[in-house]
Amino acid sequence: MSVHPTVVIVGAGFGGLRAARALRHAPIKVVLIDQHNYHLFQPLLYQVATAGLSPADISHPVRAILRGQANLHFRMAQVTGVDLAARRLQLSTGELGYDYLILAVGGQTNFFGLESVARNGFGMKTLEEATQIRNQLLQMFELAAQEPDADLRRALLTFVVVGGGPTGVECAGAIAELIRLVLVKDYASNVNAAVNLKEARVVLLEATDKLLAAMPESLQEATAETLWRKHVEVRFGAAVADFDGRKVTLKGGEVIPARTLIWAAGVRAAALLDGVGLKQGRLGRVVVQPTLQTPDHPEVFVVGDAAYLEHDGQPLPMVAPVAMQQAEVAAHNILNLLAQRPLRTFEYHDPGSLATIGRNAAVAQLGRWHLRGFPAWVMWLVVHILQLIGFRNRLLVLINWAWDYIFYDRGVRIISGK
Repeated sequence: MSVHPTVVIVGAGFGGLRAARALRHAPIKVVLIDQHNYHLFQPLLYQVATAGLSPADISHPVRAILRGQANLHFRMAQVTGVDLAARRLQLSTGELGYDYLILAVGGQTNFFGLESVARNGFGMKTLEEATQIRNQLLQMFELAAQEPDADLRRALLTFVVVGGGPTGVECAGAIAELIRLVLVKDYASNVNAAVNLKEARVVLLEATDKLLAAMPESLQEATAETLWRKHVEVRFGAAVADFDGRKVTLKGGEVIPARTLIWAAGVRAAALLDGVGLKQGRLGRVVVQPTLQTPDHPEVFVVGDAAYLEHDGQPLPMVAPVAMQQAEVAAHNILNLLAQRPLRTFEYHDPGSLATIGRNAAVAQLGRWHLRGFPAWVMWLVVHILQLIGFRNRLLVLINWAWDYIFYDRGVRIISGK
């Protein structure tokens, strides 16, 4: 081992950044690798998709975030392989050796083998996908404004969101408000472009019998009621079998004519892990010990969505608080290994759950406290503003939200790219 051991962190998400910061004072070389040069605040991707925020509002350059960390080196590259025996990574820009490795590669959309949905639908895990959804939503209205056929026009104005978790609920509510509060002014009846917004539908499909399954039943019911009030059609027991770009087919045979399907029904660990040679559990997550080390390679740590570790008999949720807490433990355990000290075991401290359903509406579970409506919505706003990285991002998001709240207007209603 070199005088200054090399710790390589793969992924600049919540876990990767937290691990890098936890190692900032150590006499080691830290190399952070990501295929993008920015950190993405994924919880607000749906707001980019629904024209509420621009991509720059929820992303921040990694070099700017960590510029004061003397022992850190950032490399923008894609990891294409991991040689565990040789302790080397294959990158799109070459090779890199390591003494210790933290895999914080996150997750990706899980289409559960539905190739037609993966081909024709939209996931929402990247900035590119969120921008594509925004383009699609706005383009459907432009096409509908020129479409004389009533059936085709209704299909253009039908937006299907699949998945009743936080992402699906937030996305469906935001699309409904975009239509009813903002686009209604853009497409007011006139000689050149008339769209009857009563023809627009937002349909939320959930395969089970509940929304926000991790929350108490009272909050689940409040969420469904709020979505209905916002003109979202909530369908339970509705599993998707196929989507060909023109119609959604459910497993029971029902067909919903629609040109837009947004898939928020599942996440799995990043595909990189499938070829590493580490034991994987459900959803492709790497099985780790309570110290977050992999069983056969104690120099390799896995955190966040990529790690499979159970808590109270259930796998830990794939959420940011888990990733950040695990990153702290992994980083400190590397320092403990270097100092030949006992290792820490990971214990998850649940900070609670929040989900917004739109203007003045949210649900929150904080231990025994269950909040809904306006108080939960204010809490959601504050928490997300504080979690954003960079004063500029916080200020821009706050200004955009205030503008939207006061004037019922979203300023990023542009169709860009292909």
